[in-house]
Amino acid sequence: MTVTRKEVPQEDQWNLDTLYPNKESWQKEFEALSKESPPNFPECSTHKGKLSQSPQNVLETLTSIFETERKLRKLYTYAHLRHDEDIADNQAKMAYQGITGLYHQFSQETAWLQPELLAMSDEELQQLIAHPLLQHFHFFLEKLRRLKPHTLTAEQEELVALAQQALESPSRAFSAINNADFKFGQVEDSSGSKKPLTHATYGLYIRERDRTLRKNAFSTLHNKFSEYENTLAELLSGQVQGHLFDAKAHRFGSCLEAALYPKNIETSVYRSLIEAVRSKLGVLHRYMNLRKQILGLDELHLYDLYVPLVPSVDMKFSYEEAEELVIESVRPLGSEYVSLLHHGLKSGRWVDRYENLNKRSGAYSSGCYDSMPYILMNFKGILRDVFTLAHEVGHSMHSYYSRQTQPYHYSDYTIFVAEVASTFNEELLLKTLLTRVQSAEERAFLINEKIEDIRGTLFRQTMFAEFELAIHEAAEKRIPLTPQFFTETFIKLNQDYFGPDVVLDKEIGIEWARIPHFYYNFYVYQYATGISAALALSDKVCGDNATAPQTKYLEFLRSGSSDYPLDLLAKAGVDMRTAGPVLATIDKFDTLVTELEKTLAPSGLKC
Repeated sequence: MTVTRKEVPQEDQWNLDTLYPNKESWQKEFEALSKESPPNFPECSTHKGKLSQSPQNVLETLTSIFETERKLRKLYTYAHLRHDEDIADNQAKMAYQGITGLYHQFSQETAWLQPELLAMSDEELQQLIAHPLLQHFHFFLEKLRRLKPHTLTAEQEELVALAQQALESPSRAFSAINNADFKFGQVEDSSGSKKPLTHATYGLYIRERDRTLRKNAFSTLHNKFSEYENTLAELLSGQVQGHLFDAKAHRFGSCLEAALYPKNIETSVYRSLIEAVRSKLGVLHRYMNLRKQILGLDELHLYDLYVPLVPSVDMKFSYEEAEELVIESVRPLGSEYVSLLHHGLKSGRWVDRYENLNKRSGAYSSGCYDSMPYILMNFKGILRDVFTLAHEVGHSMHSYYSRQTQPYHYSDYTIFVAEVASTFNEELLLKTLLTRVQSAEERAFLINEKIEDIRGTLFRQTMFAEFELAIHEAAEKRIPLTPQFFTETFIKLNQDYFGPDVVLDKEIGIEWARIPHFYYNFYVYQYATGISAALALSDKVCGDNATAPQTKYLEFLRSGSSDYPLDLLAKAGVDMRTAGPVLATIDKFDTLVTELEKTLAPSGLKC
């Protein structure tokens, strides 16, 4: 029976009292910023229409805007974390919607800033960027200057900002139906026993050796989404149309360009990722064939892809054991890193540990400039949960270092580099676990885990990236985004990626409807580039001459968004403008499959 939020012990909850001691204090600060009618933020518009008069006006305006935004981020962080504790809680829902609306109001009232700055001539902008008074904003202004061809007038930008809250409705609606409204009931195992099915338990059942349970969980979960395929198709289509609106409004040639351009990432990086992975799909097909052999199956189905291949090994961990492992694994990053993490996990209560009724599914790292880096977990005790904790710790330590080092306006970082830090820590965890194995079977079990990690993060996310590109390009060509279009496109990609040894059950056609990342605007490809960069960097940091790579890596964590993501990674020691790191990761996958084949195939192990 899943416990309610009120039944969760305090030590298993994140400590939100460090943000606001209670909900009343949050409400008081929210009301101080929220006026009965606009403008809510008149202090941010003091120099509106006067920026070109002096650098001092620009300095005061930027300072005021960022100080206000910082207050809003703190309010938002508390509200969204409370909301995710129990998505069905009405009070939390109202607070979350309230701060979201106020944030949109802030965006509308400050939408004039970028157009007014970019209305200046190139010469005036260059002088502004170089002015000593604005030295802390040089890169911020340089990024704005680069956006000049895609910036509208102040009035037009205000209209676009006004539309944003409405354009986010599909994403919010999907989150509500996926995390709160959908109830999946129970599924039977091979003995006829009934088990509760939730997002969290699905991740457990799909790894169980009981094939009946795996199949029933797979079918039941996906069939629930099939029941609502028309609604879910309209939601995803609406989100894509929102991306298309933004791309056209800002004069970009495509949705992909609109998503990547602000980060100074060429669309060729995205497309070359897909090309590189497609050129090596034979490696993935070989692994599918090996998995089929080791499991002793006449047919390999998609619900067979997650069960561990070593039946004699079943690694389970308490949450406390997972913490200890993650802390031990990061020792290559130095004593300061270890000490900070030890405090955060052991006494700082960074983590909300376990599932409760209506809690948001999955895991993430969150927070703001004035908070600890919070981590949401739904820990169940399997090895994958330990890797998930390591993953989110990577994000949180990245956030901690960035916020401690950078000013507020550079303290966030792009997802492109975020997934490097998270995947880097997963690799450190694997290296630690491999030093502790007691048998060839345990080593094979861990190698298979790493194979699955690369399969899920590089191959699967690239497949998702290709789907995301396909549906956006279809929208650009005015092809209707119907349930049939989504399903046929998704099935074809699964056929290409998984190859001839995998049977595609009809349920997989609806999987597009349950992936929340498709609402994030070309997000998933960064998992694939992230793991490629992370593996390259972790090999350097754990190598024989690790001092310099360690220093560079920690400097990367401290850099926030003080430079473009590809340049930050280049300084850390990896060039993601080439396909080299991606191809090297696929080669590593191939090597691991060969080792697994040598260890398990001759033994005739059956699951």
